Amino acid sequence: MLDIAVNRPALPPEIARRRTFAIISHPDAGKTTLTEKFLLFGGAIQMAGQVRAKGEARRTRSDFMQMEKDRGISVSASAMSFDYKNFRFNLVDTPGHSDFSEDTYRTLTAVDAAVMVIDGAKGVESQTQKLFEVCRLRDLPILTFCNKMDRESRDTFEIIDEIQEMLAIDVTPASWPIGQGRDFIGCYDILRDRLELMDRADRNKVAESIEINGLDDPKLAQHVPAHLLEQLHEELEMARELLPKLDPQAVLEGHMTPIWFGSAINSFGVKELMEGIGKYGPEPQVQSAEPRKISPDETKVSGFVFKVQANMDPKHRDRVAFVRLASGHFQRGMKLTHVRSKKPMAISNPVLFLASDRELAEEAWAGDIIGIPNHGQLRIGDTLTEGEALRVTGIPSFAPELLQGVRAGDPMKAKHLEKALMQFAEEGAAKVFKPMIGSGFIVGVVGALQFEVLASRIELEYGLPVRFDGSQFTSARWVSGDKVAMDKFVNANKQHIAHDHDGDVVYLTRLQWDIDRVIRDYPELKLTATKEMMT
Repeated sequence: MLDIAVNRPALPPEIARRRTFAIISHPDAGKTTLTEKFLLFGGAIQMAGQVRAKGEARRTRSDFMQMEKDRGISVSASAMSFDYKNFRFNLVDTPGHSDFSEDTYRTLTAVDAAVMVIDGAKGVESQTQKLFEVCRLRDLPILTFCNKMDRESRDTFEIIDEIQEMLAIDVTPASWPIGQGRDFIGCYDILRDRLELMDRADRNKVAESIEINGLDDPKLAQHVPAHLLEQLHEELEMARELLPKLDPQAVLEGHMTPIWFGSAINSFGVKELMEGIGKYGPEPQVQSAEPRKISPDETKVSGFVFKVQANMDPKHRDRVAFVRLASGHFQRGMKLTHVRSKKPMAISNPVLFLASDRELAEEAWAGDIIGIPNHGQLRIGDTLTEGEALRVTGIPSFAPELLQGVRAGDPMKAKHLEKALMQFAEEGAAKVFKPMIGSGFIVGVVGALQFEVLASRIELEYGLPVRFDGSQFTSARWVSGDKVAMDKFVNANKQHIAHDHDGDVVYLTRLQWDIDRVIRDYPELKLTATKEMMT
């Protein structure tokens, strides 16, 4: 759980200027496009890629896997750092597709806030709701961006009502749309009393901004058609009566979300959202750990691995561990203790990401996300410190919902297949179970699309065609308990027992009846559907 402490001492300026956040949304709400525009305004790229554009314009920077580029979806969370004004933004783009939700859940453990993107025509969709629930569990502050206002969209009050009802959070407008669909000309910036006008001609151009003195300023009539101006007056009067005022503390506590309206593809409303993240988003927060919490202003460096990505560069078989720094000022070449193995690690070539481009990180501060290339020493859930045995908690691993057997096209390459599967298991891309009886492996995933992604990645990255076949098992549970009881249980149920890549015992089930039977016959054992990524 994040601790939003009011009476904490001020953070060192370098840490206080960091904003580490994720973008969450339903697929197709425009999340990757918004990410691209953030990079554009942060000066990190010259021309934003579009997911549905042609040729060179189509190369979005935040989707680096071949499959993401081919299909126009994000299947892997990527991290990017860039400066905007006097803030340092660390942005984690998450997959919107529900088949990759586990990657997203883990990513949300590494950020201090979330930007929720909603489609103006569709409102709150199922995946948005699921992701929002995870943010709620962690009390993450949420800022909302209502996208695609330049297309036919729903009534503004209707969208706000739906968010309030479905997500049980107070909504306060930070801007208000003027017109909608073809008539959409821009927004009234409520927080700074400005008129923002959209330029449809140049999508990479920042909107024109006109300062005004309140809604009665005659300047408004020069830019806004009379019927739209009248509607704006009426709607804002109602909004002031019906909707709560912005309370920065309630935003930090996760009870209230400010909402901005805009069109990411037209670069409109994005700048205001970025300024909102800087002004109302939280500084790096305290991280939950055992045996004590970690505060960002501690001088000693600590951090934890929330994601491992294998083969980001297919030529080098590398594995990069994404590490969120929880405290201190990290410098390249530092020796940190790998808490799980108790061994020191010299971090000589840490990287900062700009999507698939990377540069050596000479230094980094609490709140930053750095990549540490390694050959399998670092796993999800590992903690790195300057010697103290701390362990960051709360990084989940979920029981798979779909199980299939896997075979290499060439039986002689079984060893290669095992190596590839272990890589993906450690990366968190799939669960890999080795049954006690018989040869081969069973692969478990959360969504069917993950099997396609795995098959395509094993072939691309290892040159190994594979086939997934149906399995008699439908789900898996981790088993824990006293050693004697465990041994008795394992011996009596060998045909159902497998081990995961950490060597932990897993009970593979066909029906709910199997689970009920174990609970009845072995009351001293515990079956769980989630396992904390422990070290």
